[in-house]
Amino acid sequence: MYRILEKQILAPVTKLYVVEAPDVARKAKAGQFIILRVTENGERIPLTIADYDREKGTITIVVQEVGKTSKLLGTMNEGDNLASFTGPLGCPTEIEKLGTVVLVGGGLGIAPIYPICRELRQAGNHVIGIIGARNVDLLFWEEEMRGVTDELIVCTDDGSYARKALVTVPLKEMLDAGRQIAQVWGIGPAIMMKFVALTTKSYGTKTIVSLNSIMVDGTGMCGACRVEVGGETKFACVDGPEFDG
Repeated sequence: MYRILEKQILAPVTKLYVVEAPDVARKAKAGQFIILRVTENGERIPLTIADYDREKGTITIVVQEVGKTSKLLGTMNEGDNLASFTGPLGCPTEIEKLGTVVLVGGGLGIAPIYPICRELRQAGNHVIGIIGARNVDLLFWEEEMRGVTDELIVCTDDGSYARKALVTVPLKEMLDAGRQIAQVWGIGPAIMMKFVALTTKSYGTKTIVSLNSIMVDGTGMCGACRVEVGGETKFACVDGPEFDG
């Protein structure tokens, strides 16, 4: 059983859980995900790893309550046990020294870009973060992101906090200004990732996105997460979740 050690409410429908899972934490890397079940007969849902602590043997996940299982998870509290917690799954983010990199997190996507920012910065990159949400109530981890970036830009769609802009606006401004950006990551809703990739395409800036298609087993056997990338069929669970946007 996998015990919930900590629970935080980050936004009205967004919660953070720190889960005791030493075997997963020992191998976890930025960009990977886990699949959990709340109950023995429950649905298996994939969730990106938002943080990990090898010494404490914990994995942090951030969950938005949108369906039956995520809402059921929302009723769990510290001390409760999850039926299963499988991982780490998927390919980790390729971390290397590239120069100046930009990581764009939209909504829930702020959580998975956090460990990627941290590892890229530790590798010697100049890390620029852009985080955004529809409104201030859905925004989280601003201070945490400041701790793993060299520059941080915060946006809200409605202007209720920080800069009123879509996350693609400051990204385009940097590219228009001629900043030498080696690579961009965009993680968030599919429509956001699409426009991050479209924004960088005309500048020839390599852009990585994280595909969160429906998954069942998470090991490439069921084929539910197949996507077409560059004219080739890929499985998001084993070939991804990160792909060239």
